[in-house]
Amino acid sequence: MNLDELRQEIDRIDAQLIELLKQRAACVHQVGDTKRASGAPIFVPERESALIEKLLKLNAGALPEKSLLSIWRQIVSCSFLLEGNMRIGYLGPEGTWSHQAALSRFGDSVELIPYSSFAHIFDAVGRGEVNYGVIPLENSTHGTVVQAMDFFAHTHLRICAQVHQSVQHCLMANIPATGIRTIYSHPQVLGQCSQWLQQNYPHAEQIPTASSTAAARMAVEKAAEGAAALGSPLAARLHGLNVLVEQVQDIATNTTRFVVIGTQNTKPSGQDRTTICFTVPHKPGGLVDVLEHFRNHGINIFCLDSRPTRDTAWEYLFYIDVNGHETEEPLRSCLAELKAECPVFKVLGSYPEK
Repeated sequence: MNLDELRQEIDRIDAQLIELLKQRAACVHQVGDTKRASGAPIFVPERESALIEKLLKLNAGALPEKSLLSIWRQIVSCSFLLEGNMRIGYLGPEGTWSHQAALSRFGDSVELIPYSSFAHIFDAVGRGEVNYGVIPLENSTHGTVVQAMDFFAHTHLRICAQVHQSVQHCLMANIPATGIRTIYSHPQVLGQCSQWLQQNYPHAEQIPTASSTAAARMAVEKAAEGAAALGSPLAARLHGLNVLVEQVQDIATNTTRFVVIGTQNTKPSGQDRTTICFTVPHKPGGLVDVLEHFRNHGINIFCLDSRPTRDTAWEYLFYIDVNGHETEEPLRSCLAELKAECPVFKVLGSYPEK
């Protein structure tokens, strides 16, 4: 076929795609009616996980995986809207990596609400002001986000999904790179880019801000004073800043794991992770004895962290991520043993790995 014929064929296929999307939307409306009648949640992470696997198998590598999943995300986001819409809280303001993670997980068709603190997000989800909250839990370079962890021990909310967000910072400014005298950003971002800053701007003053979006604002307001910022390309676009250098993070694979908090229990997907928190008996080898249960049941531990309980001096609450779903064996039996042994024990949620 020549170019004109190929374009006509594409137009024909596009028309088919629109017709199929209209048929899908009609089904989605019915799904929404059924869910409302039964009180079922709009967002079903285990269903999404199964759909992703099916899509990748059907695709068989024909389309780039990232592109296929991006297209699918927007289709599902539209479905959320058609089923009754959702409100998602995230750590704002607009342009933060939390904002980007919320977009990555829920798409452009839902209502995204920025909040100024983790406390406000947990409160908003708990009161039903928003359906879900997106919370950063750990970074592959800088470890656990401790400010977020402290809220999980004292909430009835559950972790029902997760998002692995690639974090690729850029240097943004409306001045030439040679004129930069101060660089603004969130402390974690400055830490994730510390080697690059030392190599490229050893004499520039590094000024911490509440968020990378706040840093972008400072770069705009103080451009005449030689200000630049580190943050996401989204923040640069939202604030009209030029991206001077891309991917300035020290580690190319820098990733932040976000979790989605809500009130529902996510059902098994076949490939799940469970997060729990607990205290251990005050005796020699108390933690080792607790961890031994996981080995005895053949359960893999992904990560282990601890935080002060804040109730008793020098007493710690341990957070652990393990393989499996809380309702399925062998994890179910293991958790029952831990509940009987640990003074404090709480399952924070089971949710799909993907």
